[in-house]
Amino acid sequence: MTRTSAPVDAPGADAWEGLVTTALLGTDRRTPPGSAPGPDAPVALLDAAAVQTVRRRAGLRPARAAERPQPAPVDARPALPPAAARRLAMLLADRPGPSGGGRRGAAPDLVELLPQWLSAANARGFAPPPQVLPALLDAARGRTDLRPAALEFAGPRALWLARLNPDWRFALRATPGGGAALPQPEEDARTQRLWQEGLFAERVALLSALRSREPAAARELLATTWATERAEDRLMFLDSLRAGLGPDDEPFLEQALADRSRNVRATAAELLSSLPGSALAARMAVRAEACVAIDHLRTVPPSGTGGEHDGPGGTARNTPTIVVEAPHECDPAMERDGVVAKAPAGRGERSWWLGQLVEAAPLGTWSRRLGGRTPREIVALPVADDWQGELHAAWCRAAVRQEDAAWARALLGEPSAPEAGGPGAVSLAERARLLGTLDATERAEWVAGFIAAHGLSEAFQLLGVCAVPWAAPLGGAVVDALNIARDAGSYPWSFSGVMGLAERCLDPSEAARLDALLAVPDEPENASPGAGGYWAEAFQRLVTTLRLRAAMAEELGAA
Repeated sequence: MTRTSAPVDAPGADAWEGLVTTALLGTDRRTPPGSAPGPDAPVALLDAAAVQTVRRRAGLRPARAAERPQPAPVDARPALPPAAARRLAMLLADRPGPSGGGRRGAAPDLVELLPQWLSAANARGFAPPPQVLPALLDAARGRTDLRPAALEFAGPRALWLARLNPDWRFALRATPGGGAALPQPEEDARTQRLWQEGLFAERVALLSALRSREPAAARELLATTWATERAEDRLMFLDSLRAGLGPDDEPFLEQALADRSRNVRATAAELLSSLPGSALAARMAVRAEACVAIDHLRTVPPSGTGGEHDGPGGTARNTPTIVVEAPHECDPAMERDGVVAKAPAGRGERSWWLGQLVEAAPLGTWSRRLGGRTPREIVALPVADDWQGELHAAWCRAAVRQEDAAWARALLGEPSAPEAGGPGAVSLAERARLLGTLDATERAEWVAGFIAAHGLSEAFQLLGVCAVPWAAPLGGAVVDALNIARDAGSYPWSFSGVMGLAERCLDPSEAARLDALLAVPDEPENASPGAGGYWAEAFQRLVTTLRLRAAMAEELGAA
């Protein structure tokens, strides 16, 4: 039989709203329509809501049936080992806590371990379990730094999901061609059609892909539409020529020096100056050589004196000295070759022009110009009239642009130098860029020497350019410096950045030698209150994190 206590036959436009109001107020305060007060009122309310739900659904107007989505593509990569799959679910379930600047405790920061886990999984070529893809895409949505590794790991099914959920559309934007397959080398007609008719992102992706496999074909494709492209698009397309840059690109880049866009001209000049054998590099070398020379007769006063004659500090002597005569004008030819005429605020025009010329000249110029000396010997020469900073800074930029390790070593100098830097590196940022030209082993050894001599206070930026996991000398230097800071009673939170880097970058094999640092140390009289407890807590978190990273690597390797 049908229940009659609910208002089955009580239609009305406001029936649903009335039931919602009754539910909010409670049936003891408002009786459902057609029901008596009492213990049966809640049941009557639920019955009425069920009937109204059916009515509301049945009242929907019919719509055109949507096309059923295609099945998700097959991911042919091997599946994650079960233990690694469980670990991934744990990492994705962790959420960053509020950033209140307080103590972090001894628990590992799982959020910061996710990028490393993804990198290791991608290196081994695993496919993710389908059920974790939504959480993985949500994590990548909230962290742009995570997206490349997350999307690589998620594979083709991530793009399939992104087309169904607007929240994940970033995956389509981040994938060349929106996830569509790019033309193959033999598909000339499709390549031309996509280049002529595709969206800008698709054209950039096409040019980059073609450049990676056929540099000449990519350059020729760009030349077909170069004259009709917008200035901002020409700049982006030109930047794609950095990959595989070679002497064959010089004629095209020389033409770009006459472009109507200043930014395009500057980019073309930068690319040409990266080719030491280019005509532009030769022109810049001639101009730079005219500004820099050796004076063999320059008298240098002895240390401790201010004059040019004998004095209490020793004897004045003649020594080869670099002299500089900066350009007096920036002519049209210099501007065509990428020299920016207008100096930034607070910068002298002549020093601005000089820096650009020296930066663009091939570094091999200077051995020939300055008496056959090596880079180290050149950098050690005195420079007259306070031009040393400007000259050495330009050589730093040239060494980075031309990826010249010999000049980078000379400019970095010894890591133990008293001034905590090389003769030409005027900032930590420049030292970090110079280190990037060295191989991973030499880079780690240099930074380890820097830390041993100067501690960790200035080393954070340098640590960021070292390969992960840190080599043994570098890891040992970091741990020793942290231990010294702890024993000295230093403010522990001053080293939180380095400690966070150590958690992600130390070799997990270092965990065993850190066990001795887990006890709360005796605090010196001048130590910060509670510093010993903080240090013990931080070392405990470091050891726990290193062991967790070791377990992660073992799980991923247990295929």
